Amino acid sequence: MRLRICAVGRLRGGPEAALITDYLTRFDRTGRALALGPAEVVEVEDKKGGGMAGEAALLSKVVPDGALLCVLDERGKVMTSPDFAAQLGGWRDQGRQDVAFVIGGADGIDPSLRDRADAALSFGKMVWPHMLVRVMLAEQLYRAASILAGSPYHRV
Repeated sequence: MRLRICAVGRLRGGPEAALITDYLTRFDRTGRALALGPAEVVEVEDKKGGGMAGEAALLSKVVPDGALLCVLDERGKVMTSPDFAAQLGGWRDQGRQDVAFVIGGADGIDPSLRDRADAALSFGKMVWPHMLVRVMLAEQLYRAASILAGSPYHRV
């Protein structure tokens, strides 16, 4: 099952980019034996200033056809790491080929795109900068693969 993180904005070098690369590399290594991965980040930039609607149009273009669409949204479901791992494994076991995680810009995700989502995930009631959400999602993907693999990375 291929995973795509579709995000608004360009993440140039820096500590966030290094963390994302590290966690997604770990995810790919751990997930390969579990039929999870590869994972990639695809960035879009609304250079025309179309706001949330413009961002939604750009994000829709980079979501693979037939992919399960999961938006990262403060109104989404708050899950434990084991629950997220079970959800990821469940999508894989249902035969999903692609999962797209969508991270909006500063104003969030346009309702038209949010309403099309198969799932909505929240990292809590606080609003997080989209650059940090990418890092947290990459880490949780690695953690989920580790949990499914039975590795000791996740401790309860």
